Amino acid sequence: MALFNHYQVETPESVELEFTLAGIGNRLYAVLIDYICLGTIIFVLLIIWAVLAYNLSLYVSDDWQLWLTAIQIFLIFAVYVGYFVFFETLWQGQTPGKRRAKIRVIRGDGRPVGLQEASLRALFRPIDDFLYIGALMIIFGRQEKRIGDLLADTLVIRESRHPRGDRLQLQQPEAAKSLATQLSQWPGLERITADHWFVIRDYLLRRGDLLPKARQQAEARLAQQIQDRLRLTAPLADTPPEVLLEAVYLACQDRQTALTQESFEF
Repeated sequence: MALFNHYQVETPESVELEFTLAGIGNRLYAVLIDYICLGTIIFVLLIIWAVLAYNLSLYVSDDWQLWLTAIQIFLIFAVYVGYFVFFETLWQGQTPGKRRAKIRVIRGDGRPVGLQEASLRALFRPIDDFLYIGALMIIFGRQEKRIGDLLADTLVIRESRHPRGDRLQLQQPEAAKSLATQLSQWPGLERITADHWFVIRDYLLRRGDLLPKARQQAEARLAQQIQDRLRLTAPLADTPPEVLLEAVYLACQDRQTALTQESFEF
């Protein structure tokens, strides 16, 4: 029996990716760390607010005490929700706790979560926490989704066991680096958005888990999608699929921060 459930998704680029769901243990570990961080932040803010409220109370009537209490409750809720929205949007589905537990939130189509998905998950977190409703849904659900995940159409997955980010091991480094240099000057490179970059990265990280035939088909399909988007012409259009994907990954890597911010804009 497998310890973790698996979920297979076909991206809009018609590439099938398989993810390992995080599991209740990893998610509880991440939540524990996040609540420790969140509790520390709220504790510090409450001390600051108590000092401000005391000084304000010296100059306002008793009728304002109710307003001060209401503002305090609103600030606590805003920090509670904002903590998860901020980190999950800016860190592509991770919070400090999730990063420590090596898990990540993604959309149902395999792409990184954006502001909308992160906000829905955070707003419904209090309901999920009430009477452990979310934990029970994760334990007994096939896709391990709590209410926030169902409404936002998100999944919580384990990070790939392969190196991530700039430590990704290229299969053809020299050819990819040479082509990446050419692509960095290509006028259509800006058409590769943050979502495309993450799909390419996730495929390159997981290609070693695919059977040779499945890998060849997925590679050719994704490379054709990228080639059409870049509108490549010969001789670049004749580049082997694997080299093209690695080269696009490298060419866009320096723009990763800028690309990520697209998902954070209102």
